[in-house]
Amino acid sequence: QVQLVESGGGLVQAGGSLRLSCAASGRTFNTYTMGWFRQAPGKEREFVAGISRSGGDTAYADSVKGRFTISRDNAKNTVYPQMNSLKPADTAVYYCAAGRNRGCCSRNEYQYEYWGQGTQVTVSS
Repeated sequence: QVQLVESGGGLVQAGGSLRLSCAASGRTFNTYTMGWFRQAPGKEREFVAGISRSGGDTAYADSVKGRFTISRDNAKNTVYPQMNSLKPADTAVYYCAAGRNRGCCSRNEYQYEYWGQGTQVTVSS
């Protein structure tokens, strides 16, 4: 079993940056594809970014492509989305997820087995 803990959320002005972190327990972190999803009030949870087990492949939602960068450090069991040029539309609870799906990277939340508790990101205009 994997436990995921997100951190790094907060309040930022439009145009600013935030770096989230997701720390995973256990010794098998490098066997999981990692994904980030977000859910805004009144909206469904949506895929934001994903990274393969080795970190060699990444995927992004069109809405964040060019602004967000996802990376992982398997030695530290941690995955990091760097979020730049933030917009008010990026305001949401951000969730880290781990899954054993093949390749990179499923945009289907049901392909991920383990989830963190979420961290709030609020972007003010």
